[in-house]
Amino acid sequence: MTTQQRLPAPVEVTAAGTAEGAASRGGLPRWAWYAGAAALLAAAYAVFRGTGTLPHDKEAPQFLAVTELREWIDDQRDLNPVFLYFLNYVRLYVAEVHGLFQTVLNALGWPGLVGVMGGMAWLAGGWRVALLAVAGVGSFGVLGLWESSVETLALVGASVLLSLAIGVPLGVWAGLSRRVRGLVTPVLDVMQIMPTFAYLAPLVLFFHIGAPAGAIATMIYSIPPAIRITSLAIQEVSPAAVEASASLGATPAQTLFKVRLPLARPRIALAANQTVMMALSMVVIANLISAPGLGGDIIRGLSRAQVGLMLPAGVAIVVTAVVLDRMLSALARRGPRSRAGRLDLAAAGALAAAGLALTPVLPATWPQEWTVNLAAPVNEAVHWVESTWYGATTFVKDLTSHALLNPLEGLLTTAPWWLVALAVLALAWRVSGARPALTALGCLLAIALLGLWEHAMQTMTTVAVAVLVTLVLGLLLGVAAARSPRYSALQRPLLDAAQTMPAFVYLLPALALFGSTRFTAIFASVVYAVPPVARLVEDGIRAVPAPVVEAALSAGSTPGQLLWKVQLPMARRAILLAANQGIVMTLAMVVVGGLVGAGALGYDVVVGFSQRADFGMGFVAGVATVLLGVMLDRITQGADGRPSPRRRKLT
Repeated sequence: MTTQQRLPAPVEVTAAGTAEGAASRGGLPRWAWYAGAAALLAAAYAVFRGTGTLPHDKEAPQFLAVTELREWIDDQRDLNPVFLYFLNYVRLYVAEVHGLFQTVLNALGWPGLVGVMGGMAWLAGGWRVALLAVAGVGSFGVLGLWESSVETLALVGASVLLSLAIGVPLGVWAGLSRRVRGLVTPVLDVMQIMPTFAYLAPLVLFFHIGAPAGAIATMIYSIPPAIRITSLAIQEVSPAAVEASASLGATPAQTLFKVRLPLARPRIALAANQTVMMALSMVVIANLISAPGLGGDIIRGLSRAQVGLMLPAGVAIVVTAVVLDRMLSALARRGPRSRAGRLDLAAAGALAAAGLALTPVLPATWPQEWTVNLAAPVNEAVHWVESTWYGATTFVKDLTSHALLNPLEGLLTTAPWWLVALAVLALAWRVSGARPALTALGCLLAIALLGLWEHAMQTMTTVAVAVLVTLVLGLLLGVAAARSPRYSALQRPLLDAAQTMPAFVYLLPALALFGSTRFTAIFASVVYAVPPVARLVEDGIRAVPAPVVEAALSAGSTPGQLLWKVQLPMARRAILLAANQGIVMTLAMVVVGGLVGAGALGYDVVVGFSQRADFGMGFVAGVATVLLGVMLDRITQGADGRPSPRRRKLT
């Protein structure tokens, strides 16, 4: 019997087997158990509502203790050997790497940088990518942001280089070893979920302010995707290929370099791509600790409430992301054995040489007469949108708040803490198993002990709604892109813009449309978190082996059946990783939500960063955010170790 003949059989056996099994056992259907559990929780809520709610206390002793610890560390900076012989050398090394990038980029001048970037892009992907690179780098000068853009390139280049040098080898190791993966995952959760404002203050304590501290902050935020995606790429290498290599007498090292890494090359390129995107998204926040670059232009525009000052810098960041993304993607598509042709080499060399030859002739900085001022027309457009769309946006905001946000927040903040913990325990146990459920319970208990239960429940309301919208949109966009290369090509620049455009840029028009409310925070979170979710879903569906897809089509499957019965189940791991990244990215926007009226943990972190006396509360709120993220992460990622619903039906 052929594969094509056997493929539809499990679906028929599953349906019949499930019905017959339920009838023979004579037990209650599964939905009845769920309904009974929900009824019990509802009854308990009705009886104990308003008790055990753990209200927020700004003067809690644990907050004061952390503030005192900060003061002690500040006093020991010039005396402790850890600072003198370790942290100072780390800062100096990062400063040297950043200084090297900055020196080289400044020495090239604008003609040399345009030519060299164009030549590198031609080698990576041909004349089209080279044309994009030349136009993109040239746009920095047209926007009047040449110096800031070069500083941003130096900061991002140093951060990405160090992040990949650490992240890719560690991701390979984690992909090969389950034990290493188990040790690394909690650390990555803390690095990626901890709000950036929460660790900016400790970074200032340990590394002062300036470019080195900004590069280290960027590394902390951009290393986790490199490790996670590289680990996933190594895990998903075909076991048959690995076994064939071992059977031919290859050593583990030969199998790694000759089989695993070449087959994982597209995913590792995606890891590099996401590392670049995450690094660029930190440009603005790093400016808060005096890191140079385009972030300063955006912060100035935000302080003056002028989108026209912020938008050009945001566009420059997006252009940087698009250029680097296309170069990395084209380089990955070339394949491990392909080589640039002589014509490509000659054209790339000529383009780079022409730029370098013009460097001594033309001014090092972009001529002022070649710039375009966009501030006035952009500000006028924002005012027009605000006055025209205000009625519709207010209706959407109020409907969402009254129909969804307010009831959910009221439920979580008025329910006893033990009842919420019990509900989370039951949900996590059902979805992911015992160990993730106990981890989720431990996180909730730790939040209660930290004294931030009420604010954590308010934050969980915002995060839950934002994650739900993010996953729905990301799944739809990812599936559509995977099924249509043309649509994928059209969608990619929009995703690049949404992911790399600093949240502060679209925060101001969002504030104008929606006001200072939780809905504005949800809007910013969704725009920021959808791109990586859509990318991972698209990548997971495209990774489904072609023979499996062909077998399903030859067996008579419709496009819908192919998606639901074959592609989505086989892309389950990538979809779960997408859910994880959606949660992580949404939680990363918690602090931004605190800036625009969302309150709760994000506001606590902002206050702790801006006011020295509240440092303890802000830092503990960052820890509580991490615990909240770990809880949600374990519920989603733990499902990967459980049998799929179809497999459970067959057993």
